[in-house]
Amino acid sequence: MSFEIRKKRKYAKTEEFVKKIKEIYKKAKVTLKKLQDKIKIYIDRNRKNAVEYKMGDRVLLSTKDLT
Repeated sequence: MSFEIRKKRKYAKTEEFVKKIKEIYKKAKVTLKKLQDKIKIYIDRNRKNAVEYKMGDRVLLSTKDLT
């Protein structure tokens, strides 16, 4: 009786799949960063500097939404 010991084979297709997924992930990450930068540029165009108040400044407050 002879038993054949199975050799541990590397799963080539699985490794290829993992490599493809990693490449896709890297590309998606770079693309997302580029999109975030573009969106930031468009948002910052219309952004106004915040008004800074000091102690003692007088301001008018709206009571529109107070019940």
